[in-house]
Amino acid sequence: MQKLLIKNISTLYQVRENVQKPLRGEEMNNVPFIENAWLAIEDGVIVDFGSMADFPGIADWKGLEVIDAEDKNIYPCFVDAHTHIVYAGNREKEFEWRLQGMSYQEIAQRGGGILNSAQLLRQTSEEELFEAAKRRIELMIRMGTGAIEIKSGYGLNVESELKMLRVIQRLKKHFSIPIKSTFLGAHAIPLEYRDKRDEYIKLIIQEMLPKIAEEKLAEFIDVFCEQGYFTAEETERILIEGNKYGLKGKIHAEQLSHSGGIQVGVKCNALSVDHLEYATDEDIILLQKSNTIPVILPGAAFFLNLPPAPAKKMIEQELPLAIASDFNPGSSPSGNIAMMISLACVMNQMTPQQAFNAVTVNAAFAMDIQNAGWIDRGMFANFFMTNKSVTPTTFAYHFAHPIIEEVYIQGKKV
Repeated sequence: MQKLLIKNISTLYQVRENVQKPLRGEEMNNVPFIENAWLAIEDGVIVDFGSMADFPGIADWKGLEVIDAEDKNIYPCFVDAHTHIVYAGNREKEFEWRLQGMSYQEIAQRGGGILNSAQLLRQTSEEELFEAAKRRIELMIRMGTGAIEIKSGYGLNVESELKMLRVIQRLKKHFSIPIKSTFLGAHAIPLEYRDKRDEYIKLIIQEMLPKIAEEKLAEFIDVFCEQGYFTAEETERILIEGNKYGLKGKIHAEQLSHSGGIQVGVKCNALSVDHLEYATDEDIILLQKSNTIPVILPGAAFFLNLPPAPAKKMIEQELPLAIASDFNPGSSPSGNIAMMISLACVMNQMTPQQAFNAVTVNAAFAMDIQNAGWIDRGMFANFFMTNKSVTPTTFAYHFAHPIIEEVYIQGKKV
């Protein structure tokens, strides 16, 4: 048994016992903490914690490592509930095109965007994809992320979608953090099906889904519900078929226009609807009556210069808002969650406390996990240390600064 005791922690943040549901409304303005704290870990799991004033002492020193964290704060690692980090190459040229005034849709019509990533991925081996994604995850962990959702969607044919999902399975085995896999075959209509889109949807339903289910390659199914991609009706059809194989729904919704994705998500009891830049008051009312979690992706809105999602209004209306990075090669090439906190505060008018809760507790529920995102007994000991001066506001205020000093995954320093 490996045992670790961290004592004299200046402040232990995001301490929550028996969390059963995501945070809503005023709950999102509170990040509970213990000052002058201790934290006990056994075999990678938190077993106890409390104030040093109530520290019970050490009964068994055998195999125990003790760290004195005086002048240090501890936070649970971030949870990133929406990424596309299995990809090939980059799309720097498209970034230049966008700076010259081209829209996302115009770049797609040129053969750029998702279809460009698909072409590159089909030419790349599984081993190359795994090694590149592994490096990205290692970087994300060093920046404080301790749980990640990863989507397919750059394959757009049976062979390449399965290749992506198998890479994600390898990543799950390689890393000791929670990783969830999402099938996003409905990311775009590939060029070879441009004039026969219904045949591609049948390919997803009749060939991809059975093979994914047979190999148990995904937990979730996602659809890009957007003009020029998949309609609300097509999205509903695909989600319903995915549900038959036990895949929980997620939707890329209301990013570039109002496409009806939120409505479909609520109707299909999707776990989350993500992006939401063009969400309306009526959409918010629909979400109030559902269990679907709204997830904003401020990195994508920033990089594409889109209007910010109405996050403040969603929180005021008691929605359990989450934040994710959308780390991908085209619209959000960053997995820096601390930066997403800052963007959400500046662009979406969220408080630092709301944003911190959105990338920890609520993001965990958007990933359908309850073993990461806060400090409690039985949780994975995935946390990071900072200087004692760092508060939840610091992540928003000192945007892009390297605030995190040390990261621990399952109680081991990385």
